[in-house]
Amino acid sequence: MKNLVIFGAPGSGKGTQSDLLVAKYGFRHISTGDVLRAEIKQGTELGRTAQQFIDKGQLIPDELMIEILASVYDSLCPCEGVIFDGFPRTIPQAEALKKMLAERGHSVAAMIELYAPEDILMARLLNRGKEQGRSDDNEETINKRLAVYHTQTAPLIDWYKAEGLHHYVKSYGVLEEIFADVCKVIDSL
Repeated sequence: MKNLVIFGAPGSGKGTQSDLLVAKYGFRHISTGDVLRAEIKQGTELGRTAQQFIDKGQLIPDELMIEILASVYDSLCPCEGVIFDGFPRTIPQAEALKKMLAERGHSVAAMIELYAPEDILMARLLNRGKEQGRSDDNEETINKRLAVYHTQTAPLIDWYKAEGLHHYVKSYGVLEEIFADVCKVIDSL
């Protein structure tokens, strides 16, 4: 079982690469953003709580996210592997994910960091906001999300390096080349 953390700043291509990996390898995919948007759309208590954090460009509390992810993960397994897209976003979340998986006799096989410069990220997110009508893809909120990424999420790069699981992939340029680089990482596991 190859559990993967697809990692990167907002707009780095995590969802795009995850969709391609699902199609090629048969992995299951947990996108915290998709899970939360579904809860918001359904008007659940979790969705209303999550919306308050999202509207401010803030992260969802760790305990809440781990509880949600454990439930979704259990519903997907057994399988070839699970892609965690948008989680973890902090070192405590990474530690909680490691613990949650260990309790099931599983682990993270690799963390794949997708990197793109901020001007490319901003352009991608603004375009996505126009195409998909996402309220969180406006310049003010994107700037907040990128600031949160740099202060709270980017330290995970060093954490996963220390775990021996970090892999770097440039996520701008030709989509097929980016995907080929991601596949090289997976095929080497």
